[in-house]
This record gives sequence, C-alpha cells and structure tokens, in this order.
Amino acid sequence: MTEQSNKFDAHAKDWDRNNMHHLRSVAIAEIMQHLIPFNKSMAVLEYGAGTGLLSFLLHDQFKTITLMDNSVGMVDVCNDKIRSLQLNNVNAVVHDLEKEVYSQTFDIIYFQMVLHHIENTTKALKNMHAILNTNGWLSIADLYTEDGTFHGEGEKVHHGFNPDELKEILEITGFYNIKYQPCFEIKRDNGKTYPIFILVAQKCN
Repeated sequence: MTEQSNKFDAHAKDWDRNNMHHLRSVAIAEIMQHLIPFNKSMAVLEYGAGTGLLSFLLHDQFKTITLMDNSVGMVDVCNDKIRSLQLNNVNAVVHDLEKEVYSQTFDIIYFQMVLHHIENTTKALKNMHAILNTNGWLSIADLYTEDGTFHGEGEKVHHGFNPDELKEILEITGFYNIKYQPCFEIKRDNGKTYPIFILVAQKCN
C-alpha cells in the first residue's frame, strides 16, 4: 500500500465531517448534470471516490455506480454507507487505475480532487480511456494551477493544472468534445482561495 493511500486511510472516518467536502460535491454534481446527458441505463465509475460523497448524491441517476479507491479505509467507509442506505446499485472496490486497467467498462468516469495526487497522469488517463465505452464521458474536477501552498511543502502532488494543457493531453489520448468551466472555490486558513475547474470530455469512436 502506498504512503498516500495510508494517509487517506487515516482520514477516512472523519472525511464526511468536513462540510466543505460536502459543498464541493454538491456543486460538482449540479454542474455535471448540465454538462453530461445522464440516463438511468448508464454504468458509471467514480475514481478516487474517497467516501463516495459525490456518488451518493447521484446514486438514483444511474443503473450502477462503482466506487473505486486505492485506500482500504475509504472503501470500508463506502461499504458502510452502502449498507446503511441499502443501495443495490452501488458497489465499492479497492483498485489503482494508475497502475493497471480494470476489468469492467463504463459509460462515465468521474472524479474530484484526484488528478493532482496521481504521479503519472498520462498513464492514468490512458487507462481510463481504455475502460470507457465508445462516446463515454470523462469528468475531471481539480485545482487550477496554484503556487504550491494548497498542500504545502513535502507533499508529492501536482500544483493544479492548466485546463488548456490538460485538454491537449486528452485530445492526444483519444478524447473530443472537451469543455471546462469553474465550479467551486476552496478557502483556506492561510487566507488564500483556490479555484477548481470541471472539465468533461468524450471518448472518440
């Protein structure tokens, strides 16, 4: 298990107590529904799902939802919530798409505040492309390029992304119909505000 997944294991039980996590998920869920044509026949994947806040807001919009994370602690919390809510169309799995593809294909893959934690973003995006159905959708919500203060020194993360540069990577990977917009702002105790974008794209034929 990676050092990073161990870190998220430690935060799993308290993750939902942070109201900002909830507000961010609500904002992203609302915009996703405007940018992507949801229907109830879709099988979808939330990657780096954490405690599944975003997917539990959307659980009645899809046929099936797979919550995927490489943190065992986060997946355990997801399974507790699935049992508590008695949801038959949601399941949670431990898997790392940065390392290998998954055995199932999906109509939508979405994730929030995950990409900047992925060391090899190009490989991870290629693996996501591989398990998307033709014309399937990818939805990414993450930080705009920032000065490194969001996580602070010592964290091995990307300091956000320029959506135009991310768009070029996605086009090379095999995506089209790419569009993005601001979706949320995180205010930190350091007095700084960190804007977040949402970007959606479709897999080419």
